[in-house]
Amino acid sequence: MSLKAIVKSVISGDSLVLRGRPGPQGQPPKERVLHLADVAAPRLGSSSREDEPWAFESREFLRAFAVGKEITFTSSHSLPSNDDVPRDLGNAEIGGVDLTSELLKNGWAKLKEVKREPTDDDLKKRELENEAKAAGKGLWNPHGPQARAVHHTMPEDSQAFVTEWKGKSLDAIVEHVRDGTTLRVRLLMPDGEHQVVNIALAGVRSPRASTKQGEPSEAWGEEAKFFTESRLLQRPVRVVILSLPTSTATPFQTGANPIAPPPASIFIGSVLHPAGNVAEHLVAAGLARVVDWHAGMLASNGGMERLRAAERSAKERRACLYANAPTASVAAKSNGTTSAGHVRAFDATVVRVWSGDQISVVEKDSGKERRLQLSSTRGPKLADAKQAYYAQEARDFLRKKLIGKHVKINIDFVRPREGDFEERECATIHYGGQNANIAEQLIEKGLASIVRHKRDDEDRSSEYDKLIAAEQAAVAETRGIHSGKDVPAPKQPLNISETSSRATQFLNGFKRLGKIPAIVEYVAAGSRFKIFLPKDNQTLTLVLAGIRAPRSARSASEKGEPYGTEAADYASRRCMQRDVEFEVDTVDKSGGFIGSLYLNKENFALALIKEGLATVHAYSAEGLSWARQLYDAEAEAKTSRRNIWSDYDENAEKAEVEVDAGEVGALKPEYLDVIISDVRVKPGFAFSVQVLNTEGIASLEKLMRDFSIHHQSPVAPPPGFVPKGGDLVSAKFSDGAWYRAKIRRASPVKKEAEVSFIDYGNQDTVAFSNIRPLDPRFRSLPGQAQEARLSFVRLVGPESDYHQEAVDRFRQLCEGRKLVANVDHKEGSILHLRLIDPENPAASEDPLACINADLLSEGLAALDRKNCRYLASYPQVVKKLQSSVLAAKRDRLGIFEFGDVEEDE
Repeated sequence: MSLKAIVKSVISGDSLVLRGRPGPQGQPPKERVLHLADVAAPRLGSSSREDEPWAFESREFLRAFAVGKEITFTSSHSLPSNDDVPRDLGNAEIGGVDLTSELLKNGWAKLKEVKREPTDDDLKKRELENEAKAAGKGLWNPHGPQARAVHHTMPEDSQAFVTEWKGKSLDAIVEHVRDGTTLRVRLLMPDGEHQVVNIALAGVRSPRASTKQGEPSEAWGEEAKFFTESRLLQRPVRVVILSLPTSTATPFQTGANPIAPPPASIFIGSVLHPAGNVAEHLVAAGLARVVDWHAGMLASNGGMERLRAAERSAKERRACLYANAPTASVAAKSNGTTSAGHVRAFDATVVRVWSGDQISVVEKDSGKERRLQLSSTRGPKLADAKQAYYAQEARDFLRKKLIGKHVKINIDFVRPREGDFEERECATIHYGGQNANIAEQLIEKGLASIVRHKRDDEDRSSEYDKLIAAEQAAVAETRGIHSGKDVPAPKQPLNISETSSRATQFLNGFKRLGKIPAIVEYVAAGSRFKIFLPKDNQTLTLVLAGIRAPRSARSASEKGEPYGTEAADYASRRCMQRDVEFEVDTVDKSGGFIGSLYLNKENFALALIKEGLATVHAYSAEGLSWARQLYDAEAEAKTSRRNIWSDYDENAEKAEVEVDAGEVGALKPEYLDVIISDVRVKPGFAFSVQVLNTEGIASLEKLMRDFSIHHQSPVAPPPGFVPKGGDLVSAKFSDGAWYRAKIRRASPVKKEAEVSFIDYGNQDTVAFSNIRPLDPRFRSLPGQAQEARLSFVRLVGPESDYHQEAVDRFRQLCEGRKLVANVDHKEGSILHLRLIDPENPAASEDPLACINADLLSEGLAALDRKNCRYLASYPQVVKKLQSSVLAAKRDRLGIFEFGDVEEDE
């Protein structure tokens, strides 16, 4: 009785594996083996034996002729079954062609010797064999079999084999299908050799099919195997080797000289049939799932996109593996918003980089600030010593690429709050003309790794496959965190603004450098910044000179000044983490540097003033070369009534100015003959004068004669005498003489006191043993020294290189000399004096000539606009003093030696 079947495969030139039709639900059909009667073909080899001559060619002839076709066969004899697969001896034909006759005619099988009486059919077969012999066909080829090496085991050096053939297309024949995505193929190498290898289809994995008797298969495993088997088994294909099956290396792996790995048992690759890529068809049929980590091998030619599309199609149809899958959650609502109600896709500007995987952006349309996590991306951790270096590199990479830049945001999903982690929007971010994915670039440089999502986790980057490809490229090139190198954690930057004394050490160096490149690390207030100098690994505090920004609240309980928050926010969005330049003028008492900040060549102090978020600080602005620009910018902000000036009333301001001017008016000229009796530089510059040609000076001379006689004989202090602050005493000066003095401060522990000598102004520290109570007869005459200061001007301070020169010049011009002084202002007991040298010829010609102006013209003093509230009351004097400043600038004298820069507090 004739039977019909499909030829599944060919074992050798005389044996075939047959199968029936699949079941109604695609169930795999039963199989049987058919050995052709009366003929024998050479046997293929294995790992333990060589091929018999012409075995491959014989098998190839029958394979090409029969595989996949319907066959009609008759069984003449049943053989013992093998693994429950029936075996028959018989004859078969395909399309009316007898297989035995076809094999004999082409010389690919030999007739067996039969002991029975030959039939007509036997004689015909013998005749066909003789014709083949005569023609030298097939096995009867007189030139012998083709010599080739057949390697039935995987290559010894797996890595070398992959390196040599990676990405190249090789002809092959599928020899065995273990499951839907695992094949054994015979590679027909260009040099004629055959290499048998195991191949896992790249990008997909089907359920496992049973390989042992009684072993259960995974659900849909047998169907997947049959799907592949029915299409590829013993078909000619093209194979592209892509990789070894090692997963992506984990960051910070150790061991510079790893042990050579054993030969791989399988390669990952693509198997291409003329009808297409079977992997894509498997996924579309719902018989295999996509393997994420293979994306790096397939992303370049769009292979992963096609697999993803096939997977979506299978899920929508609920095919096979996806029959019971839950309905995929829709990430975006119909109105284009996320589940949290935020717009899903929008344009924004990056205002801050928090770490190697988190940034803050401001929406272009709404101006709202949002903190985002890069989807499916994990940056190195700064807290981990092994990762700290790369964490800083990743953060700086993002800063350089994104800060202040326009970006396109696509919210992929919202990560819910979990433990210590707050809810976070996760996004794919593109920037620049090339629309580059910043996460992809970060991962490709080895400065971040990808998050391994669970198989059905749809909360992932919309470009997840590209991220995987980027990571595999970084691993292959051993970049960044994949290098295996132990890079020491970066050193903590030195805070040079920690104290005023430390800051002062750097002041002159900064002044010589001029504009210095740096990075704004933090914005503490509108005009106060923390600056980082990457070249020197230093941080400092910079306070903007010439302006005052309103103070913002430092905590929730503290109340800031009006517009303090707005000023801080404006400065933060404009300057935070930007590359800037800064200049330094001086140092404040807390160690902060006072100077200028330049963002894109623009003076940021001017920007704050223009926005009405700061006011001009008149005293510190006066010493700046760009003070006029500040005042002009402030006038513009006032006119526009911006922010601070929203309630500005110009008439009220004019009235206030008039009142202020009237409070401290000019005094009538009062010229005194004086002698500068003492000049002091600690704790600050000051001097004392004695007024000459008065009864007091004559009385002082008589008093000092009597005082000297009184102290010629030793005067013992009374028992238990301890000087106290405010006491009038006799004290011995460093010249060995005794003078009237007043105790300023006494220390019983050290047994010494700080005293002021009331007739000359000197100050000194004197031991208790050199102090006596002042005799009552010497108390009646008031102290003849008066504390004084220069009108209108101040000597350059101790922070200046010219401070000592200025003090020495003042001593040279004034100390111990008789001068004429005009009292311009009285501040309690302190006289503000314009000092005039009567020996200077210019003084007789110019009534405004004075030592105050001379110090200005030599660049050793500056106009004191901060403390001199009477300045506006002496316009002619101020005009004279300003001309002296201009002369010093013109001749580059004193503080103007290196340009038009005035000393600034």
